[in-house]
Amino acid sequence: MTVADVAARVPERHYTHHDGRGVTPNRSNPAVIHRDLAALDVRGGMNVAEVGTGSGYSGALLAELVGPSGTVTSLDIDPYLVRWGNLIHQQRGLQHVRCHVADGTAGFPARAPYDRMVAWCTPPLLPQAWVDQIVDGGLIVAPLPIADVPHMTVVATIRVTGGEPVVETVSTGGYIEATGAPKTDPDVPGRWVDWENRIPAPAWISIAWREHDDDLHTGARATLARLLTDAHTEPYDGAELDWPSWQTYVAAQNDPHLTVAGLNPDVLAIGHSTATTAAVLRHDGTILADRPDSPSLAVLHNWLTAWEAAGRPAPEAHTPALARGVDGWCLRLNV
Repeated sequence: MTVADVAARVPERHYTHHDGRGVTPNRSNPAVIHRDLAALDVRGGMNVAEVGTGSGYSGALLAELVGPSGTVTSLDIDPYLVRWGNLIHQQRGLQHVRCHVADGTAGFPARAPYDRMVAWCTPPLLPQAWVDQIVDGGLIVAPLPIADVPHMTVVATIRVTGGEPVVETVSTGGYIEATGAPKTDPDVPGRWVDWENRIPAPAWISIAWREHDDDLHTGARATLARLLTDAHTEPYDGAELDWPSWQTYVAAQNDPHLTVAGLNPDVLAIGHSTATTAAVLRHDGTILADRPDSPSLAVLHNWLTAWEAAGRPAPEAHTPALARGVDGWCLRLNV
């Protein structure tokens, strides 16, 4: 049975716009859910875990894919979503999907091992717990960071064999950050924000060189101020931006001065900064820098020139590699 088959049988809006609960915030695009479930290759009778209950829609799709002989374990940090998910599933007669309040980055050992695992939120790295709780030869489909700054993610399909995870494919995309408590501020990422202003409007900065900043975040504060106050501006003179390609290309440089900023709630910017200079390319095609002769601006121009010369490679064109970290595996892309 295909994902398209089961999607035709599951009432999406009954979950996402339920009469009793209302509209579920931060819900994922159904087309992207379908894509990632297709990559998960779920079959009847499997034991599957999902991290991120959300509206319950993805859990209902999984319940259809595994059939009555399979099981679905859905994990979410938000008790409200878990309670409603269980109720709606029960009202629809789904007895083999169960939602639990849990920090999904730790998995759920009580119902392991799992044939498949899928995540609808982004952990800081591939958790070792997920690798430990998957069967030999099992698949994990999850968004993973490709740099230690927000909004630099891909969705990876990972095969675990002999306890070793190997990335089979990556695709464009990402989901809300996995956090230790329900996320309440939609304007600020849940991880790796080094400074934020809330007055006169929300703005934030993330600097990959945070370990060289001081306890008062002086470098992060100064970098954000340079981009918000009397910044040099210029248009990017290339063709219309292919943002997913640009994001992954810059992340693949593995530059220790990579910088990401939210200069208002709707405009993301990516670029380069140091303790004394800053330059970013905004999502709308505007370049901001501390001054016209900024060293960071020169780096940004070089990145853009190299990206264009490389043909604006798709995320899938980069070579993924997992490196073992303290509590799991870090994903990086190589040019």
